[in-house]
Formats: sequence, structure tokens, C-alpha cells
Amino acid sequence: MKVKNSIQCCSGRNLKVGIIVVAVAMISFAFGKFTQLSEKEPVIKSKTITQVAIIVKDIDKARHSWAQVLNVPVPNVSIAESHPSRPTLYHGKSSDAKSKLAFLKMDNLQIELIQPLGGKSTWQEYLDSHGEGIHHIAFAVKDINGVEKQFESLGMPTVQLGGWNGGAYSYIDAQKDLACIIELLENY
Repeated sequence: MKVKNSIQCCSGRNLKVGIIVVAVAMISFAFGKFTQLSEKEPVIKSKTITQVAIIVKDIDKARHSWAQVLNVPVPNVSIAESHPSRPTLYHGKSSDAKSKLAFLKMDNLQIELIQPLGGKSTWQEYLDSHGEGIHHIAFAVKDINGVEKQFESLGMPTVQLGGWNGGAYSYIDAQKDLACIIELLENY
């Protein structure tokens, strides 16, 4: 009976949450191992993951499901689009990409839900190639442009960048070395 109950508790939504937690732990380990191998200062000085982002097809369904699983209020939805302070670039070219965003605030990090709304973007590319799932993990940085250049020197290019009123983001393609996309976040 105990085995059966253990299996049932790991089904459905609980299984998805468990998979995400294990994935974040594995990525954190791999990232730590990579930076320890370097004799230089680490590219990302913070040892705290700020955010885990998940690409979804239906943000309304996802935000309600996550809120229920975590027993938190259902988050509001906002629209991400190019901002004059730092226009969206995808693979170095201007992009009219948009997405719906919802943020669930946890004690130790933020879960970001992203529903692509069209335009060329890493969000749409991920959804088209992989379906729904973990898109990136994020770290807060200072001097986002300098950190981008450090990643570039390691063979990890910026695939998308943009900003908002008061901040900037960059997605670093670290798939080959770290098995994920890293997001850099800088608040001004």
C-alpha cells in the first residue's frame, strides 16, 4: 500500500514539479562544475538562480495549474515586446517577437511562464522544436554587455536580447556546454 501511494503522489502535476526541481538541481551542479574548472573568475558571480522559465502553449491554463499546485495566488499576465531602451534582437537581427508572461514568486526563486505570440524568437523556436518545457534558468548580473562578451569568448553566443523600462535581458546559448539556455537579467 505504501508503494502504491508513493507512486500515486508522484503522478500528474506533482511529477512535473519534481522533474523541474531535479532539472534545476542538475543544471546548477553542471554550471558549478563548469565554473570551477575555469582558472579565471566565474562569468556569473552570483550563485543564486533568480528564475526558471517554462514555455507554455496556454498561459491561462498554466498559470492556474501552477498556482493550484503551489497554493499561491494566480499571477497576472503581462506582454513582453520590444522596448526602445533595448530593442529585441534575435540572432543579431531586429525582431517583432511578443509573448505573454506570468510570474510566480517563490521563497527562493521566480517561476516565469512564457507563451510565445509570434515573431522570430527563442521562445517560439523552443516551442516549435521541443514543445512545452523548461526554456532557461536566469541569473542577475551587473554589466550585462560585458557578461555577454565573456560568454561569447567561451563559445556561448547571445541568441536573443531585449529590455524593458528599467532593465535588460540576454539569452545565452549554453546548450553545448551547460545543456541549457542561460538568461542574464540586469535591473538598472
